[in-house]
Amino acid sequence: MAVAADGFPMGLVAKFNLVLLAVFATGFAASAALSRTLLQRSARDDVLSDARMVMGSALASRDYTSRHVEPLLAQLGQGDFRPESVPAFAATEQFDELRATFPDFSYKEATLNPTNPRDRASDWEVDIVDRFRQYPGLTEFVGERQTPTGPSLYLGKPITIRDPGCLACHSTVEAAPEAMIRRYGPANGFGWHLNETVGAQIVSVPMTLPMDRANATFHTFLATLAAIFAVVFVVVNAMLMAIVVRPVTRLAAIADEVSLGKIDGPDFSLRGSDEVARLAQSFNRMKKSVVHAIRMLGE
Repeated sequence: MAVAADGFPMGLVAKFNLVLLAVFATGFAASAALSRTLLQRSARDDVLSDARMVMGSALASRDYTSRHVEPLLAQLGQGDFRPESVPAFAATEQFDELRATFPDFSYKEATLNPTNPRDRASDWEVDIVDRFRQYPGLTEFVGERQTPTGPSLYLGKPITIRDPGCLACHSTVEAAPEAMIRRYGPANGFGWHLNETVGAQIVSVPMTLPMDRANATFHTFLATLAAIFAVVFVVVNAMLMAIVVRPVTRLAAIADEVSLGKIDGPDFSLRGSDEVARLAQSFNRMKKSVVHAIRMLGE
């Protein structure tokens, strides 16, 4: 059995510290798991909020182009085609300007059969478009994927032909403006139908920086929690030694003296009204009774 410097067996202190360590380890593990989950969820929510903001900007650009720019450009020449009048073209061009400041962000009107080749959906984008085609009631799809610069969150919204006016350019080659055919050719962007989902607006936002911040906050939280426990551990052990261990050690020493016949020693004096103080008072009364009994036997 381990023995302290003053000779008191350390069993009580050791057991108390083992329980305290077990409680801390359990609480530390639970706090770490919960805080990590909450911080990562918060970081993901922040990224998703950024993605929705970018998507909202693209939708606003599309709407403005459709309501204000397209009618003005249509007046410049009957049957002429200007890509600036196309909402998808305007939204993409606007976002390309934004990418000068935020190069890791991306926006694309990924289309299965686009007029403009730059809008053709890649393999992973085709999967998103197919999901919208399989589930017509789905209005938004959120996912994550790995990129060369790290994990990225993407937000997709379906591009569904709701306006019959769109079919003027995308139904058949014969119905399309000649200027559009000259610009993009007759091979792509035709055969669309009303209420058909032909693509998806996809915004990609990097997750590396928000997740790094969440991890840094997580590690700071764990370090702070460990420091608080260390302080509590030291303070509780100091209180245990002062309030319980040392008084009981002194009480045990006096009891040993009485058991060896040293009945003239001083009483154990301890102020207070707690359990240890009441134990000391009971011990003093018992000692007096033992001393009195021994003296009576001696007479």
